Amino acid sequence: MNQHVPNPTPVRFQPLTIPVEGMTCASCVRRVETGAAKVPGVEKSVVNFATKKLTVETGAEFDPEKLEKTIHKLGYDIPPGAMRVALREAGREGAPFPDDHKADQVPGSHGGHDHQTGQAMHDEVAGSSGHDHSHMHAGEETALRRDLIIAFMFTLPLFVLEMTGHAYEPFHHGLMEVIETQNLNYLYFVLATVVMFWPGFRFLRLGLPALVRGHPDMNSLVAVGVLAAYGYSLVTTFAPDLLPYDARHVYYEAAAVIITLILFGRLLEARATGRTGEAIRKLAGLQAKTARVERGGQVIDIVASDVVVGDTIVIRPGERIPVDGVVIDGQSNIDESMISGEPLPVEKTAGAVVTGGTVNRTGSFRFRTEKVGRDTVLAGIIRLVEQAQGAKLPIQALVDRVTAWFVPAVMALAVTTFVVWFLVGPEPTLIHALISAVAVLIIACPCAMGLAVPVSIVVGGGRAAEFGVLFRKGEALQTLSDIDLVVVDKTGTVTKGRPELTDLIVADNFAEDDVLAVVAAVESRSEHPIAEAIVKAAEASGLVLAEAEQFASVTGYGISAEVNGHRVDVGADRFMQKLGLSVDVFAKAAGRLGNEGKTPLYAAIDGKLAAIIAVADPLKPSSAAAIKALQAQGIEVAMVTGDNGRTAKAIAAQVGIEKVVAEVLPDGKVAAILDLRAGGRKLAFVGDGINDAPALAEADIGIAIGTGTDVAIESADVVLVGGELAGVVSAIAISHATMRNIRQNLFWAFGYNVALIPLAAGLFYPAFGLTLSPMIGAAVMALSSTFVLANALRLKTVKIGGAT
Repeated sequence: MNQHVPNPTPVRFQPLTIPVEGMTCASCVRRVETGAAKVPGVEKSVVNFATKKLTVETGAEFDPEKLEKTIHKLGYDIPPGAMRVALREAGREGAPFPDDHKADQVPGSHGGHDHQTGQAMHDEVAGSSGHDHSHMHAGEETALRRDLIIAFMFTLPLFVLEMTGHAYEPFHHGLMEVIETQNLNYLYFVLATVVMFWPGFRFLRLGLPALVRGHPDMNSLVAVGVLAAYGYSLVTTFAPDLLPYDARHVYYEAAAVIITLILFGRLLEARATGRTGEAIRKLAGLQAKTARVERGGQVIDIVASDVVVGDTIVIRPGERIPVDGVVIDGQSNIDESMISGEPLPVEKTAGAVVTGGTVNRTGSFRFRTEKVGRDTVLAGIIRLVEQAQGAKLPIQALVDRVTAWFVPAVMALAVTTFVVWFLVGPEPTLIHALISAVAVLIIACPCAMGLAVPVSIVVGGGRAAEFGVLFRKGEALQTLSDIDLVVVDKTGTVTKGRPELTDLIVADNFAEDDVLAVVAAVESRSEHPIAEAIVKAAEASGLVLAEAEQFASVTGYGISAEVNGHRVDVGADRFMQKLGLSVDVFAKAAGRLGNEGKTPLYAAIDGKLAAIIAVADPLKPSSAAAIKALQAQGIEVAMVTGDNGRTAKAIAAQVGIEKVVAEVLPDGKVAAILDLRAGGRKLAFVGDGINDAPALAEADIGIAIGTGTDVAIESADVVLVGGELAGVVSAIAISHATMRNIRQNLFWAFGYNVALIPLAAGLFYPAFGLTLSPMIGAAVMALSSTFVLANALRLKTVKIGGAT
């Protein structure tokens, strides 16, 4: 008999994030992105200029060797071993890769260790995301510092001798008496040549090949500019007869100073961009190095990466939790601020979930390992933060369009500037034309443009993670800033999502603890969620529950039993009436509970009405304040829930929500979102359950409660790790701060180029006699990038509800 075989589900792979060396400007970014996108199996490629990393989404036919070769052909490099680390972090150890015999040489590789049993856990959490990335920045910083020192040492005497002579004529005459002009030019030549072809060689090595390939970049602009100044000076020094007498000048100091200033700017960039990754490095540093494990009847210390699922871990006061798991026995308070942003420790007893990277404060306990390696919450957080930081915002499209033609346009403008001034410029025309053209090339380096958006994304996303807000999609950083309506689910979002004893009011002559103890004893025989909530409340109060005897359930009314010789009846008001008891004494309390959406129960002991009890799904601590904070920002808040209308409206009233859509199925939630969004409103939906997944996907921004289901989290754009609505306020605040920061950066980057290129080209010379020295252009260019980076780093101090 033939059976229908369904089509296999397409395999989805985690994106690969790979460091790329040699990128120096926005045009480099575009070239790497475009080249990587053409590699077979690459479905999407994005470069983050701030972190110097390429993120690619790939299919099953992806060949990492082809990607490496393509990047190399473009003139850039992937550090040795980085591709293998990226493949491992994405869970693709089986991907084809050359030189497999070199696996042991890759930093963090554990050879044949079984990945499924916790292989390379520490490396995957803190690997290329943290340590490798910081090492790469440290190496770049060291090389730049060395080159800058060399360039400065040889440029300083050149600059002092040449510029002091221009500024102070007696110095010039005194210098001429000591050394004649030609010999002085030879000295300048030696000093400038060292700067050009030692620390400055990086610009020639990268810029000239890019120019030859027809893809000029920032290095090309610098290389052409300094070579023009240096080459002209060579002619003056060694073949002066080729030039008119009044055009025999040298510009060695201009070439050397430009290189020195740009190296200084690059060093500042390297330091600042190194700091942008601090959030990920901090997260990576939270991983415990060792774990105390019970094995073979003994308690031994092992490397955290050797922990396997099912291991029993022993935790003592002050220790960091190595992996995710569930408490077996013991009790303690754990600092979970790294995932929730909340400073208060959380009590943990048997059955509670513990998370790797959190810190045990007081007691001792044992827990069973549930997740290791890349499956832990901490590893997932790092992946989400990195993916968001590597994303492109819609506003980046503007920058990409501009930079696509910017560098070629600058090259053309520089040539035009030279030709125009050579033909119609003042004497000496050649010098005037050369200086103007070189100034255009130097002032127009688009470094600040390339940094303006990604550096803000990196810092803003990292700051959000500190508040327990994870942007699964970087685009959400921008979209969230336009939200004017937030729709919330009720159960598990506004409320805790589990029933708790919220009210216990006793009649005269009854003690609260006594009533709770006997009622809980009776309820312990029931499996109803309400009964479970009452029993938990009694246990939390430290009450010892006696054995309930002669237990009986009266369908539709309640339950009865004997506890310590006392008859106890618990049920609805109709049960009390059936027993001949009036509940009028609790009429006021019952009315209040009803208005709060709670259904009251009553307890009678030995035939006397003893208490009114309410079990309900209580509000989360931050819900009311968070909703009020959103409304204060002009954002409307609505509730859409599958719960009954009376309860939904009661909860909504408590937190200040006016618009409520209740009693809807999952597809009804989507329909409600479409209705609420009518008129072009931007809507965010906040939910936690499987039934919320369609609504999370439909909303402009889906925000999942991190304590909810995996399905909801996978459908969302933003995840609130701590599970509180306060995270929505944090997410929106950081979104606004990040977008404001990006606009400031772009204004400076574009404004600086637009304002100074005409000055450099000599547009103001005929009317005002104003020109721009190439040296001043190099200094301003370095300042531009430094400003953008410093401004972005202000996001590290953004306050929720306040300004940076």
